Amino acid sequence: MPSESPQSSDTLSGQESAIPVIGIAGGIGSGKSSVALWPNEQFKLHVIDADQVGHYVLTLQSTKQQLKETFGNSIFDSRGEIVRSQLARLVFGDSESRKSAREQLETIVHPEIRKQIEVEIDKVRKQADADAIILDAAVMLESGWFEACDRIVFVDTPFSTRLQRVTENRGWDEAELKRRESSQWPVSRKRKAADVVIDNSTGIEHAGAQFAQFLASVIN
Repeated sequence: MPSESPQSSDTLSGQESAIPVIGIAGGIGSGKSSVALWPNEQFKLHVIDADQVGHYVLTLQSTKQQLKETFGNSIFDSRGEIVRSQLARLVFGDSESRKSAREQLETIVHPEIRKQIEVEIDKVRKQADADAIILDAAVMLESGWFEACDRIVFVDTPFSTRLQRVTENRGWDEAELKRRESSQWPVSRKRKAADVVIDNSTGIEHAGAQFAQFLASVIN
């Protein structure tokens, strides 16, 4: 795991680039994805959504085989595709069995996700067709993917707001949100590890403007 202050780390390839990579972190339901997209009209941004990368990795035959060997057939549907909700039941929570299962899952999927992130960053930098690359990854700090970033931004959102969002958008209750977050660093630790904190307590317009101002300082 990274240190408490991963600011201004070298990229995965160990090379600096004129196109900065900005990692955006936050608690579940913090609105970080919305903040990341907000300055799109001001800058040409290439956003890498690690959740989407993770979903892709779960479709790879090599990943499926490793997960089948580890967790058995119960996580697959009749077509041989991974049922993410079933996998989630096995790995989210703070019991020792779930922690162990989560570590096994991360050992299998995190290296492949990291590889895919690195490939996409290298591709964008070679094409030189973006002002900045935004890495939107819930477990960026925990997984070590922060090493791809030149700066880390933390989106700070009150727990009550985050709970309301995941209740409305995902159907989770407070217990489920806390269960999911138990697999991540506490938000206080994420905040401490960031270069910049974006206040998202009053809405996306205010938070997006802060992020745009920060990007302007980095890009220019």
